[in-house]
Amino acid sequence: MSILVIAEHDNHELNPATLKTLAAAQAIGGDIDVLVAGENCQAVADAVAKVAGVSKVRLADNAAYGHFLAENLGELVAELGKDYGHILAPATTTGKNFMPRVAALLDVAQISDILSVESADTFKRPIYAGNAIATVQSEDAIKVITVRATAFDAVAAEGGSASIETVDTVFSNDKAEFVGEELAQSERPDLTAASVVISGGRGMQNGENFHLLEKVADKLGAAVGASRAAVDAGFVPNDMQVGQTGKIVAPELYIAVGISGAIQHLAGMKDSKVIVAINKDEEAPIFQVADYGLVADLFDVLPELEQAL
Repeated sequence: MSILVIAEHDNHELNPATLKTLAAAQAIGGDIDVLVAGENCQAVADAVAKVAGVSKVRLADNAAYGHFLAENLGELVAELGKDYGHILAPATTTGKNFMPRVAALLDVAQISDILSVESADTFKRPIYAGNAIATVQSEDAIKVITVRATAFDAVAAEGGSASIETVDTVFSNDKAEFVGEELAQSERPDLTAASVVISGGRGMQNGENFHLLEKVADKLGAAVGASRAAVDAGFVPNDMQVGQTGKIVAPELYIAVGISGAIQHLAGMKDSKVIVAINKDEEAPIFQVADYGLVADLFDVLPELEQAL
């Protein structure tokens, strides 16, 4: 049984979520090929070839895949995926964008956001915003799967010696084109990769008050996140959102400030190793999942915390 894993990258470096997706692939068992599709991404293919457990790297280096448009990437993966029993990709923004197209083109069901591998055809995944875990068994000839990276430990990035095969197949959909992108630049770590995350909610009152979180984050080397309520209120941009419809995080330490703890938010952070909640409402649901809770006014606590650090 062979498995195709779709590498996530920025054409220069491999996203760590790929190493965790490879862990899920190894749990399924079988030969593992990795598709690196992008533009001028030879360096990524070379890095993947060194990853432990990879049998072969398939490199599709073409301008059509440079911006990872789902219309182009989905067709490529579906075409190559016909020869595999499983197709896996990280359940990131990119993976969630093109993998449903792959499943539709192959006329199979997608198994989304898996948390564990029970067997080659059986997997566990969250439902109802993570309040229940479903065990899903698929009889499809090809299993199309997205992997919740926070649920798996990364495989070793060294120790492998896979061959690299060039893929010449090019799909270029004339109904979609890349226009542009705006990337948020920050010296702080990425939300999904940070070992410490501090997030603010509606209790922050406005966007300017997020500088209180940023001061603490700088002392801790932490990433700064936000609840959906804070994003919807316009306090911060949506790339900072943690939750079911935002980013899924599982840091060593998660500090929730002024966040009530709605189901939507908990679904994105409750796998954190240690959760600290600061909220002046002692009845806030966030305290039910927190390891440590402080009932206090955040505008008093945050300056004191910064000073203590």
